[in-house]
Amino acid sequence: MIHCAPPGDGPAHTIMESLQQLLPGAVAALVRDAPLSPGKVAFAWRAAVGSAIERATTVALVEGGVLEVRVADQHWRREVRRSAPLVLERLAAMLGPDTVTKLKVIHGVVPGARR
Repeated sequence: MIHCAPPGDGPAHTIMESLQQLLPGAVAALVRDAPLSPGKVAFAWRAAVGSAIERATTVALVEGGVLEVRVADQHWRREVRRSAPLVLERLAAMLGPDTVTKLKVIHGVVPGARR
């Protein structure tokens, strides 16, 4: 168990900051080395966009490095499109630079999505 002192200067705070900086890179390296699968793509998507967008979307990797992103409504369509450059950068870090090269946002029914 890691104990952390209240925010501020000190060894415990420094350790937590270091862990927060190291974990994304370590997770990306583990994911990148795993075989490509729908589960790996879904995991990378959730890590790249966060839980709110993930709940309002479904994804499928199709030919040519296109990730089809089905969104629950126009609000989520705008959010995904607005975030696309950062999302593509994060997906490249986890899946490799040529795995997902484009997001294709499609409006449609998303099972279990919150509107």
